[in-house]
Amino acid sequence: MQKSFWQAGHKPTLFSAFLYFDLSFMVWVLLGPLAVQMAVDLQLTAAEKGMMVATPVLAGALLRIVMGVLVDHIKPKMAGLVGQVIVIIALTVAWLHGIHNFQQSLMLGIFLGFAGASFAVALPLASRWYPPEHQGTALGIAGAGNSGTVFAALFAPGLAVLFGWNNVFGLALIPLLIVFVIYAIYAKDSPDTPPAKSLSQYVTILRDKDAWWFMFFYSVTFGGFVGLASSLTIYFNDLYNLGPVVAGYCTAAAVFSGSLARPIGGMIADRIGGIRTLLTMYAIAALLLLAMSFGQPNLTSSLSIVIPVMAVLGMGNGAVFQLVPQRFRKEIGVMTGLVGMAGGIGGFYLAASLGWFKQITGSYQLGVLIFAGLAVLAIIGLASVKTRWRTTWGSSTATSAKV
Repeated sequence: MQKSFWQAGHKPTLFSAFLYFDLSFMVWVLLGPLAVQMAVDLQLTAAEKGMMVATPVLAGALLRIVMGVLVDHIKPKMAGLVGQVIVIIALTVAWLHGIHNFQQSLMLGIFLGFAGASFAVALPLASRWYPPEHQGTALGIAGAGNSGTVFAALFAPGLAVLFGWNNVFGLALIPLLIVFVIYAIYAKDSPDTPPAKSLSQYVTILRDKDAWWFMFFYSVTFGGFVGLASSLTIYFNDLYNLGPVVAGYCTAAAVFSGSLARPIGGMIADRIGGIRTLLTMYAIAALLLLAMSFGQPNLTSSLSIVIPVMAVLGMGNGAVFQLVPQRFRKEIGVMTGLVGMAGGIGGFYLAASLGWFKQITGSYQLGVLIFAGLAVLAIIGLASVKTRWRTTWGSSTATSAKV
């Protein structure tokens, strides 16, 4: 990594943003790794399991807009503190009161959405400290908080076996409270903070077709990542009869590859341009998802497809966010919220559709195939805008970054 990167920006804020994002993502997808055990006790159908793990993803998607507005009006640091307090209270109530039916699991999922909405806070908090040529790297590091999903898959099923799944909500409070203190002390708002926007300005951004393109591109990369992160424990348990702990370990391996690849995707995009990086990632993702849809005869061959597909989607996430600040520098708060919302909606669709198709057809094939088709649509969309982007806001006269 360039030495100049470490001389730019504000390191304590960058790492506070990473930690906040990391632990928030851990609890955001917590119901996924616990779903196998919860489904037995709550007697859930395949579609209900899918809906339970998809609800926090959808809530997080929609709440990203709310958090994006808060970022603009009370600044990123305070917005982050508010979001953390809500999640801590929700987990405390779930732990002390217990989750006794499907409806209560959905209710908890809605509140865990505030953890997913941390995306709309952590990224602007970090981004505003860094110049255009370092955006891919800075947002890649902050965005590597995706790795929190690894901790959920790695530890939640095992802790549930030892202490009961309901007590996992209480145990999750320990790291959350530690990070809350670190964030409160070390995170600082950048002096380069754009003035707050009115609601009419949010609507104005939605009139810009580029905003919709970015939302669609991210709904495929991040939607694929978080939708699979939420569903893989159920998927491995179902197809290969793995216990919840081993299924969690396999999910953790897949999610880890996607998280690790996000900053790499940002750095590659800084070097060769976000458009070229994304075209490559979508093509590989479409082929891998096509292969995944046919189902593999054993766990080893399944992991040999699932782990690379998560890595490619993770790199795509980093590449999208190398481009967004170039195009919407002054509107980065609201755009992070909008793009993040679209990513979450993509994840909700994937997680819910996998459960639904499994119940209706007895197989996950159609759900995975349709998502592979969305990756192909993203390639077509990117090919249609790349010339215009490279000759307008992405031209060498408009930015020092590679587009």
